[in-house]
Amino acid sequence: MIDQQLAGKTIAILVASGFEETEMTEPQRGLLAAGATMKVVSHEQGLVNGWLGKAWGHYFPVDIPLSAALAADFDAVLVPGGFRSVDKLQSVAHTQRFLRGFADAGKPMAVCGKAIALLASAERLQGRSVAAASESKDEAAAAGAVLGTDPLVTDRNLITVSDEYDMDELKRAIVETFTEVTENLAAAA
Repeated sequence: MIDQQLAGKTIAILVASGFEETEMTEPQRGLLAAGATMKVVSHEQGLVNGWLGKAWGHYFPVDIPLSAALAADFDAVLVPGGFRSVDKLQSVAHTQRFLRGFADAGKPMAVCGKAIALLASAERLQGRSVAAASESKDEAAAAGAVLGTDPLVTDRNLITVSDEYDMDELKRAIVETFTEVTENLAAAA
């Protein structure tokens, strides 16, 4: 029997077309196995297209428009990297509002690769230990982040990964951190 420690929890997956597909689908598998419900959130309508390797990947339906999404409606957020997706999301004001909601409430966040730039734009990295993709290190440091040397860094409710990380370790860290933080938030309520 699979442990359903995240049963009843709803996880937002914040993406735009061009996101790193495996940074969404692999953690998604782990979260689904733990009983969580996933909702794709995007400023794009209808479908978003992943980036898989060196070409466009699969299409995924958008469940909730970013303009209508509230952090209060979710238990955690997963933000896959991919420069195409991150560049698009950085130009949308709702991205900052949405991510600030998670950060300010202490809700769990998993941010992959270049997506750390979104938290820098949202001004929610000050004093946080993070792993950052090579092209985002300067931006994260300028936003006040403490750059870790490990490819995966967990700082309280925030999980970040750089370019080179182990996917199985990331999936485990996401499920464990999301479970621990959501349980702590529920106990404190």
